[in-house]
Amino acid sequence: MADQERQSVQEINISQEVRTSFLDYAMSVIVSRALPDVRDGMKPVHRRILYAMNDLGMHSDKAYKKSARIVGEVIGKYHPHGDSAVYEAMVRMAQDFSYRNPLVDGHGNFGSVDGDSAAAMRYTEARMSKLSMELLRDINKDTIDYQDNYDGSEREPVVFPSRFPNLLVNGASGIAVGMATNIPPHNLGETIDAVLAVSKDPDITIDEIMEDYLPGPDFPTAGIILGRSGIRRAYETGKGSITIRAKVEIEEHANGKSTILVTELPYQVNKAKLIEKIAELVRDKRIEGITDLRDESDRNGMRIVMELRRDVNANVLLNNLYKYTALQTTFGVNTLALVDGVPRVLNIKECLIHYLDHQKVIIKRRTAFELRKAEARAHILEGLRIALDHLDEVISLIRNSKTADIARDGLMTRFNLSEKQAQAILDMRLQRLTGLEREKIENEYNELLQLIEELKAILADEEKVLEIIREELTEIKEKYGDERRTEITIGGADLFEDEDLIPEENIIISLTHKGYIKRLPSSTYRVQKRGGRGIQGMGTHEDDFVEHLVSTSTHDTILFFTNKGKVYKVKGYEIPEYSRTAKGLPIINLLQIEKEEWINAVISVNEFREDWNFFFTTRRGISKRTSLSQFANIRKGGLIALGLRDDDELISVRLTDGTKDIMIATKNGYLIRFPEEQVRLMGRTAAGVRGISLRGDDEVVSMEILEEGLQILHVTNKGIGKRSPEDQYRITNRGGKGIFTAKLSEETGHIVAVKAVTGEEDIMLITAAGVLIRIPVEGISQTGRNTRGVRLIRLQDDEEVATVAKIEREKDEEESADVEEIAYESVETDTEEIE
Repeated sequence: MADQERQSVQEINISQEVRTSFLDYAMSVIVSRALPDVRDGMKPVHRRILYAMNDLGMHSDKAYKKSARIVGEVIGKYHPHGDSAVYEAMVRMAQDFSYRNPLVDGHGNFGSVDGDSAAAMRYTEARMSKLSMELLRDINKDTIDYQDNYDGSEREPVVFPSRFPNLLVNGASGIAVGMATNIPPHNLGETIDAVLAVSKDPDITIDEIMEDYLPGPDFPTAGIILGRSGIRRAYETGKGSITIRAKVEIEEHANGKSTILVTELPYQVNKAKLIEKIAELVRDKRIEGITDLRDESDRNGMRIVMELRRDVNANVLLNNLYKYTALQTTFGVNTLALVDGVPRVLNIKECLIHYLDHQKVIIKRRTAFELRKAEARAHILEGLRIALDHLDEVISLIRNSKTADIARDGLMTRFNLSEKQAQAILDMRLQRLTGLEREKIENEYNELLQLIEELKAILADEEKVLEIIREELTEIKEKYGDERRTEITIGGADLFEDEDLIPEENIIISLTHKGYIKRLPSSTYRVQKRGGRGIQGMGTHEDDFVEHLVSTSTHDTILFFTNKGKVYKVKGYEIPEYSRTAKGLPIINLLQIEKEEWINAVISVNEFREDWNFFFTTRRGISKRTSLSQFANIRKGGLIALGLRDDDELISVRLTDGTKDIMIATKNGYLIRFPEEQVRLMGRTAAGVRGISLRGDDEVVSMEILEEGLQILHVTNKGIGKRSPEDQYRITNRGGKGIFTAKLSEETGHIVAVKAVTGEEDIMLITAAGVLIRIPVEGISQTGRNTRGVRLIRLQDDEEVATVAKIEREKDEEESADVEEIAYESVETDTEEIE
């Protein structure tokens, strides 16, 4: 007995068994549950619901019946799954905010756009909608195949005749195993127009379909689709991303306040959760300016009201709402459907062609069915005509027959009739013998002969089949079509940039030697009286100090040039805003800076123009000029800005228009001025040419653009500064050693910056300890090249000025300030000019 049991056990490879079993399960989910058929756009559960309703006679012109009755019929005969799954599927088919054209006419609570669930199935009632009747039209005319249900006790349709393209009209969504589908709904009239166009011109392109017939999805909740690029990608490849926005109006009131009204939401957005999210953002102060938020939606339509403060820019706040809430969402299109039982990703034209091919089959099968029916009737009428032509003989034969069988056989033998014809003669009522009835039989027979001829002509000519499809589709369009709800904008989501969310304002960006960056509104730094102590601009480590300070805008592009000759970019608003005394964010969190690489030049750019240039200068005096347009597309990992020698590094970059003079100044007080045309335009990776020849251990500290009428501002590390007219510095050729521009001493210190100024701006001095002072340039004495200057900032022992930045004057900062001059004697001897 034990041996027999061992013999009945089969050893199998468990991995192979799991693989086979899972594939069987996966295919069952794919084919029998999750994906729609390309022909009727229905999953099995939806098809079974409508078929059960049709079977129960719950047509659109009949009374509503309890939903529980429908669900019971479905799960009892066709769908061996839970009742809740069936009911939820039916509920969605009845929701006018889920289906573009609902297929179930629900009576009762079938849920809401707020996410409220439908009432229990014992409370709600339903019937087929008028449009769903078109899905099953001609189903009893042998137009489709049937299959056994799950236990073989019933028959169910494999597919519906689907007299309109339901796959595109109502869309579909489903998650199978290893694949998913997400097809957006479309306008019924537009989709039918596209089918008609394909039927007339099989070579029509997708662009032509979009341009003339089917511009894009049409969602039941309306909304606005941003641009056509996502639609085109989805239509061409079957996959794409469509950005949808709510429809919003901004009302301006006489008291200066604004109100934002939301009247349409993106598809599948839960209104209640949306309002909750907005309230949460307001509560967390991520969005500020909304004083009141309420939902005034009713049966007449949707209406979400947001009242704003008087000082709030409604458009900026709205753009933030688009970014952080479901007022703007993305619909990921994945047009995956079953084609001959196999899942395939289809483009829009393939969907239309498959539907059209299905309709050809439906019309041909219906025509063949009607032909068989007409021929069968004509066959009977031929027998009746024979009987009427030999009426006395037929009556005599029947009267003399003992049984009906003998009479039938006699008729078949005597008049060469078929069994059906003979039986029809026996079944004929006496009233058919009247003259009027005989005429009706003759007329019916002639009409049938004409009908048979027409039906045969249809089956023999595909163009006639297409003509019938066009006529019937046009009829459905005229009967059920409506206007497009979803607006499609031309601009598109690609025009929507993050900077639309940020109000444009002047900012100051500071970067420390250790790489901490932050931004502040430029108004943070108030103008101080002469000789002030300054304010604490930012906290730093003990050995850190502010190295770069840039006055720019939140919408400008900030370019960071490193000592390695690479350039990185961020937008002004992308740099985080911190308090005045905060250290800021490590720059490595914004830029992919390599090890042993640090920022040596920072410049802001508003537009990458072809006719503007970057002028570079290195610490060893090498200069290069490169078109600004070559830096328009900077990768996240940075871009090579210029080639450098191993012992050199980039120290300064300026924007030029190609016609200016270049000024290069060194640490030991030498300065050269030459036309920038003397440095030819070079490629982005070129090394450059010599701009100034250096002496000994001297090095370049500044490079500026000089224009007529400007003054040259010198600042030393000891806080001494002066202004001198630019005409005191003659133009020479590039590559020279320059002129001696200042008589430096231990008391004055060495040069840390040389700036070209107009006298109408402010300058910001930053010490190595992080102390800042903002001074109007007009308060700094204007003297000749042979003067020492005035004190700009009082420094503590061992304090030094680390860097200097020019700041544009704010309108409310016109307060004048004189700068106390230092009691230094002017140098009486002329400065030496270096050849």
